[in-house]
Amino acid sequence: MDIEKMYQRQDVRQLVHALTLLEGEADVEAFLADLCTPREICDFAQRLQVARLLDEGEPYVEVQTQTGASSTTVSRVSKALNGVHGGYRKMLIKLEDGA
Repeated sequence: MDIEKMYQRQDVRQLVHALTLLEGEADVEAFLADLCTPREICDFAQRLQVARLLDEGEPYVEVQTQTGASSTTVSRVSKALNGVHGGYRKMLIKLEDGA
């Protein structure tokens, strides 16, 4: 399924909307704990760390060493970081701005 079709699904729309309703870190932590396994949460965190390091210009091998991510994960994150959706880039800017 391509990403545009995925976002047309009602259940996915509801999830996206639910995320916008979260207020503060405690709400996010509670929702993530219910929605994801601990491993999934750690995987998300690792991908964000990979994106940050790539954005800072770190080489792939160094990113793998620092994060423990596979070469496939680093490559996938790099593609998304430089891709059309811009989600990682927007989040990194918000994090840098202290949001």
